[in-house]
Amino acid sequence: MATQTINDVNLAGKRVLVRCDFNVPLKDGAVSDDSRIVAALPTIKHLVEQGAKVILCSHLGRPKGQKNADFSLSPVAEALASKLGQTVTFIEDCVGPEVEAELAQLGEGEIALLENVRFYAGEESNDPEFAASLAKLADAFVNDAFGTAHRAHASTAGVADHLSPCVCGFLIEKELAYLGEKTAKPERPFTVILGGAKVSDKIKVIDALLEKADTIIIGGAMAYTFALAEGRAVGESLSEPDHISTAKAALEKAKAKGVKFLLPADNLGVKDLDFGAGTVGDSRYFEGNIEDGWEGVDIGPKSIELFKAEVAAAKTVLWNGPMGIFEIDACNKGTFAIAETIAASDGISIIGGGDSVKAIKMSGHSDKVTFMSTGGGASLEFLEGKELPGVSALDPKQ
Repeated sequence: MATQTINDVNLAGKRVLVRCDFNVPLKDGAVSDDSRIVAALPTIKHLVEQGAKVILCSHLGRPKGQKNADFSLSPVAEALASKLGQTVTFIEDCVGPEVEAELAQLGEGEIALLENVRFYAGEESNDPEFAASLAKLADAFVNDAFGTAHRAHASTAGVADHLSPCVCGFLIEKELAYLGEKTAKPERPFTVILGGAKVSDKIKVIDALLEKADTIIIGGAMAYTFALAEGRAVGESLSEPDHISTAKAALEKAKAKGVKFLLPADNLGVKDLDFGAGTVGDSRYFEGNIEDGWEGVDIGPKSIELFKAEVAAAKTVLWNGPMGIFEIDACNKGTFAIAETIAASDGISIIGGGDSVKAIKMSGHSDKVTFMSTGGGASLEFLEGKELPGVSALDPKQ
């Protein structure tokens, strides 16, 4: 169902509550990665130029319904003001008479940022009273926080019961276009690369994408559960023996639908992996079985060439999940090779959030892809075909 966007409404002069995703990492009291702030700028600038009174809200971290200075959005206000080149008034609470009084001073084209909505337990429980208190601050609602759109919280869904219009910002509009339309009706061939740790986390995504993709490539620890399903040994590799039947069912579905389903032809195995220290002991490549005492941590050179050829031939590529433990230098060749090949592709490249975005940034190729999702869990649930409460609460296109 298509959703109305800020381009469909005139919000000039209105008090507009904008739910952003400012759940950013902080270091020494300052924002250490401003990607999510940058992603929100087009929507904020549009509202400022239109003459709206812009009231931003977000969560940060998990303060568990308690006020906690470690999770204050104050550093975000400073970073945002710097990016916009204009004052952002930081308000030290998010509901109540004092907040209402401060916001009464807000002029057209001016911006205020409320304190962390998760300082109240009513945010995550979608308490109707808390949602009504937030909604009381504004005349209209814009949701631009895709990363929390899969949560039915007060500031993502509950406020929409009290305000009109309720529309999405440019970021959510873009997310829905790339993760939705561009994968529902892809330019073909459509290649999907799925990595990460668990088949159980992604089996619904695999199932949904088997209906759309021409090729599915599996990497990461997930591949070892598929290897077990094919009767191979995986040594000490992370795997889910309880989900062998799940993996077998996916392989059978791919065969029945004529979808090419590629598993690694070889793997890098190591001994004495220490993730915290970022070190590994002995390492060697295995084709077929991985011997006891060895742990698979990356795809091998044959797999890299096989996967690169498939990606290079694709017109649409969706990547969600690394090929191995890319955070450790000794285990990042597979993930970075995939990142480089996607970046060099002439087709549409969609990076499906979470670790894949982190990996492509670390590889130095993030500026060469078509779209990087800001959602982790939200991206997966949307790709599964689930309805996102933060989107379904908004006004549908007429």
